[in-house]
Amino acid sequence: MKRLLVNADDFGFTRDVNAGIVEAHRSGILTATTLMANGAAFDDAVRLAAETPSLDIGIHFVLIGGESLVTGEPFPPSVPALIQAVFAGQLNLYDEFAAQARKISQAGLKPLHADTHKHTHLLKPVRRALLTVAEEFGIRWIRQPADFNGRGLLSSVMRRMITGLSGEAQTTDHFAGFALTGRLRTQNLAALLDSLPDGATELMTHPGHCTAELEAAPTRLKKSRAVELQALTAPETRVAIERNQIVLTRYRDL
Repeated sequence: MKRLLVNADDFGFTRDVNAGIVEAHRSGILTATTLMANGAAFDDAVRLAAETPSLDIGIHFVLIGGESLVTGEPFPPSVPALIQAVFAGQLNLYDEFAAQARKISQAGLKPLHADTHKHTHLLKPVRRALLTVAEEFGIRWIRQPADFNGRGLLSSVMRRMITGLSGEAQTTDHFAGFALTGRLRTQNLAALLDSLPDGATELMTHPGHCTAELEAAPTRLKKSRAVELQALTAPETRVAIERNQIVLTRYRDL
């Protein structure tokens, strides 16, 4: 059986991103999302989550961008800066993740799945802290972010970096979406669905509406979010799901 979990990252980033994520669920194939505890639109996301109980809510743990919930100081602005801070011991990774999980739990949500902004749990110290917090908060599923159809040096490096995760936490059988970040279109989404392997696959997406709020936000993914939203709700996408006998599912149903 081919089972597909379609997850939207960045819930809580901006209100227009939140609205696009909920629309992708209500009118398209999206089944899950991961929430940023330090996102500027966190309260709006919590409200929408309460109004949309059929949407799985997980945690999008953040160590890059925005402010720490522990210190109130800005997180490192980039992956290289984070790597330097991690190996210099400048971040208490456990405290940061625990504070984010606690905030989401106190908002009345019970996340079963998690991932990290910019895939920072590829770093072993980050992954160790994440797995500790996940166990404490009952988070069962952790993203394994190496594309099943990935080619080239980057994909190979990512697979080596994440080696062992499936032995430490529950992961889906397969993952897709890294190589398509920022360029997911209806056509290549349909092609991906046509090549989906048996088992459970997580597809990472970044849908949203692009209004002045997102345009002003610190992200490279702006207009591409609206294009992804269109792809996730397109009739052609639903046809590809049916053609390949794919079962859309959620983490709570695995």
